[in-house]
Formats: sequence, structure tokens, C-alpha cells
Amino acid sequence: MSWLGYIGLAALALCWIPQSMETIRRGECSVNTGFLVLSVIGSVTLAIYAWSIDDPVFMILNSITTAGAGVNTYYKVRPGKPGA
Repeated sequence: MSWLGYIGLAALALCWIPQSMETIRRGECSVNTGFLVLSVIGSVTLAIYAWSIDDPVFMILNSITTAGAGVNTYYKVRPGKPGA
């Protein structure tokens, strides 16, 4: 059943790619601030938990989603030049 976990991992991790690319291209993030804050908190704490139970699927998933949420949060807080 671990393959099912990896399919879910891929889907959730990949969903941040188009949003992050658009955010970087535009130089600002249009995603709701509350969603971003909760996403960062949730993915960071779940990544820590996954490391504590040594679960590779959730370690990878939550590390990638933390990065995606982090990029978008950065541009939400510090909008810059498009593509910067």
C-alpha cells in the first residue's frame, strides 16, 4: 500500500508547482494569507512529526509542501519584481 502514499505525495506536492511558478513570474502571491499561514504551519509541523516516526512518504510530502507554501508566503509578504 505504500505506492498509494507515493501517488498522494506526488499529487499534493505537484499542486504547488504551478502556483509557485505563477507567483515567481508575477512577483507577488494572490493566494489567501490565512490559507498560506495555515499551510506553512501544517506542513512544517507534519514534517517534524513524520521525521519523528521515520515515515519517508510524509517526510518528503511535507518537506515539499513546506517549500511551496514558503515560496508563496515569501512573495505574499515581500512582493517584488516579476521573475525576481
